[in-house]
Amino acid sequence: MDDDGRYRDNRSDFIRGAKDIAKVAKKQVGKKMGRGVDKMADEYTRRSYKRFEEEDDDEDYAAVPGGEGGEGGEGDGYYRNDSRANEDDAHSDSTEGHDEDDEIYEGEYQGIPRGDSAKADGAALHAQAQAQHFRDLSAYEGERRKDQEELAQQYESILQECGHGRFQWTLYFVLGLALMADGVEIFVVGFVLPSAEKDMCLSEPNKGMLGLIVYLGMMVGAFVWGGLADRIGRRQTLLISLSINSVFAFFSSFVQGYSSFLFCRLASGVGIGGSIPIVFSYYSEFLAQEKRGEHLSWLCMFWMIGGIYASAMAWAIIPHYGWSFQMGSAYQFHSWRVFVLVCAFPSVAAISALTTMPESPRFYLENGKHDEAWMILKQVHDTNMRAKGYPEKVFSVTTIKTVKQMDELADLGDGAAWHQKWKLKLTSLFHQVWSNFLTVFSPEYRRTTYMMMAVWFSMSFSYYGLTVWFPDMIKYLQKQEYASRTKVFVKEKVEHVTFNFTLENQVHRQGEYFNDKFVNLKMRSMVFEDSLFEECYFEDITSSNTFFKNCTFIATLFYNTDLFKYRLVNSRLINSTFLHNKEGCLLSDVSDENNAYMVYFVSFLGTLAVLPGNIVSALLMDKIGRLRMLAGSSVISCISCFFLSFGNSESAMIALLCLFGGISIASWNALDVLTVELYPSDKRTTAFGFLNALCKLAAVLGISIFTSFVGITKAVPILFASGALAAGSFLALKLPETRGQVLQ
Repeated sequence: MDDDGRYRDNRSDFIRGAKDIAKVAKKQVGKKMGRGVDKMADEYTRRSYKRFEEEDDDEDYAAVPGGEGGEGGEGDGYYRNDSRANEDDAHSDSTEGHDEDDEIYEGEYQGIPRGDSAKADGAALHAQAQAQHFRDLSAYEGERRKDQEELAQQYESILQECGHGRFQWTLYFVLGLALMADGVEIFVVGFVLPSAEKDMCLSEPNKGMLGLIVYLGMMVGAFVWGGLADRIGRRQTLLISLSINSVFAFFSSFVQGYSSFLFCRLASGVGIGGSIPIVFSYYSEFLAQEKRGEHLSWLCMFWMIGGIYASAMAWAIIPHYGWSFQMGSAYQFHSWRVFVLVCAFPSVAAISALTTMPESPRFYLENGKHDEAWMILKQVHDTNMRAKGYPEKVFSVTTIKTVKQMDELADLGDGAAWHQKWKLKLTSLFHQVWSNFLTVFSPEYRRTTYMMMAVWFSMSFSYYGLTVWFPDMIKYLQKQEYASRTKVFVKEKVEHVTFNFTLENQVHRQGEYFNDKFVNLKMRSMVFEDSLFEECYFEDITSSNTFFKNCTFIATLFYNTDLFKYRLVNSRLINSTFLHNKEGCLLSDVSDENNAYMVYFVSFLGTLAVLPGNIVSALLMDKIGRLRMLAGSSVISCISCFFLSFGNSESAMIALLCLFGGISIASWNALDVLTVELYPSDKRTTAFGFLNALCKLAAVLGISIFTSFVGITKAVPILFASGALAAGSFLALKLPETRGQVLQ
């Protein structure tokens, strides 16, 4: 074979050998580095082939000792063994293998490793690929950040051209329904507990868990839905979360057991948890800079409306015990379940209205979807111009900057099973969400995130702790006032008397009752101590907080009563009988219609009291700035905490509750606006969701700690609340002011 033929064969064999080695390297590190390794391996092959070309340009192939050089004759072959060079079927040693250990491997001479050393070289390639990956990632982030800065400026100009009008106000009411559903969710369990405890026989620990489970669900939901909204879209994520809330709120009105009701309220809380972080981020991306602070504050009004709606519905529905039915003793549907069902209406209405609204164009631009974003912005422009009487005005924007995108994970192909595709998509989505969450703690945002965490935690700890502590203190004061009206009877003797009226708030000591009848009556907060009942008859008795202590019953019959034996404390039964006992629960608290109305009325007043604070914060947010609003409101709230020591009556506590709520709402509005504006669009709902989840965790801690001091001392709650608010106001001043800045 001539020299040209050997050259072509040698080159082909070399290329095949180099590609085989590249494949081995891909297998070694491909799982970790993804598609980037393919590029590195191909680059490695290209460079090695280039070296082969350069070696071939040498005139005399002087690489082999003993060659005579220059002429290119048969005795001057490329191989050490001339006989192999002279054979017509000669092949490169790289494909023939080596019988002689000391023979120089041709590929090795060209700078390519042996096949049996692929593992070691794969590790080296892995290190090189990692270094290249980080360099590429750094370059990608730099380009992406530059694109985001350009997009932020252009997007602000586009929103200025679109104006503020009918489209924004329509979206305001649609998203307001979602925020209203969040406000309703906070109040539902608290309103139904007095009634639900009778149906489900709830103990005090169970009641406490039911009150906290909603916050735990909202904590999980805020984190999950906030992260997803930055990846799959604000509108789509909000629709999913509201749907989950609606479905499980509906189920919770029908389930009978405590465990199933607890689970439904947990799932309902998880669904509604995405409302606040998504709603504020979504709406902010349709608002120009000069309108953003004011209109986000107006949006907070719907949380107040949700509280008012819940209070009004509870007031109108729950006390009407006739609005109920039951099927035997296994299934009961009382009025409080109707209330739970009605409270799902805002969420259902929000879903229906949201289906008519478009996705955030800013989200589309951040994800490289130019045409979709342009169409939505044109819709915003045309809707506002028609409403203002300028239908002929044309949307002048033709091209909008989009942000550079990273390559997505390779598809498995059409042949893969559906569950493999879904597994790949979900795994990829999880890694994207988690990676986006970690960037919130990157050096660029770390200080801001830690400061915001401290402010959110301090605000939530004090606010939720006090707003739950206030009603509990009012109940405690009611109990004290009720106990002060207790009538005490000592050593009374009653014979042949029929009691068929309500007995309430009395203590009977050392009494004697002979041949008396207690028929068809209610006993509330009744205590009999060291008393004797002889030949008495109890029929159709309904009791609450009623006990017989150290009493003796002789020849007494109990028929169709709820005076179970655990109500007879250290009492003796002589020839006495219980027949057809009622099924029910031991209720330790006084629960009547007047107390129920008082709970709804106090909640209604406390929620309505935030209206002035909402109005003031909306009007001043863009004038004095977010930080001054946040710090100033926190300081005034801190000062108002010290007035709690003067709350020694029910009316005084209600007034202080209204004062604290009206002042602190301005802090919340400023904090919501600040959170939206401090983070870029691709991290906005992720950061907001995380901070809102932390807020719910602080709420659980605040409620647990503050309520444990009810009836013990006021000093500790006052010190905790004022200290947290003072710390929050101080840290708030360290945050950057965002007034007058374009939305990142």
